[in-house]
Amino acid sequence: MEIELLEKENTPDNVIDHCKAVYKKAMEIAANFDNVDEDLIRKGALLHDIGRSRTHGIEHAIEGVKIAEKYGYSQDVLNIIERHIGAGITKEESAKLGLPEKSYVPQTLEEKIVAHADNLISGSDEVDIDFVIKKWKRRIKDSDGNIERLIKLDNELIKAFEE
Repeated sequence: MEIELLEKENTPDNVIDHCKAVYKKAMEIAANFDNVDEDLIRKGALLHDIGRSRTHGIEHAIEGVKIAEKYGYSQDVLNIIERHIGAGITKEESAKLGLPEKSYVPQTLEEKIVAHADNLISGSDEVDIDFVIKKWKRRIKDSDGNIERLIKLDNELIKAFEE
């Protein structure tokens, strides 16, 4: 159903491929946890970039919430869409970026999993944390707080389970 919704909203094919890859990576991460809602992760991962059917700016998360809300998705799914950008954006950072001023930092395990799976997919290819850090250092001014949050997510969701 989510793929059909992406298509109905004229989401570009490369974005749909990206969403599928994020879903696959999110399910790999979710396998590390017993207490995770896989259906919520599926919906959130597949729809996290639906707002890119309207804009490719950072506000795609806000647009995505509006679209998913129109189709009756639960607040849990809306939160994943809204909070997936980067490793989360603080209230202070949101104001600087021109977003509605509030925290966009993932709170629940499912939100964290989808956000981090998104970080670890570039296009539809899986990348490692070092790739993401280098990319963010090039693209994000004052990226220190963001990179700290990224590493914290990686430690919580990936590194804690490596042997």
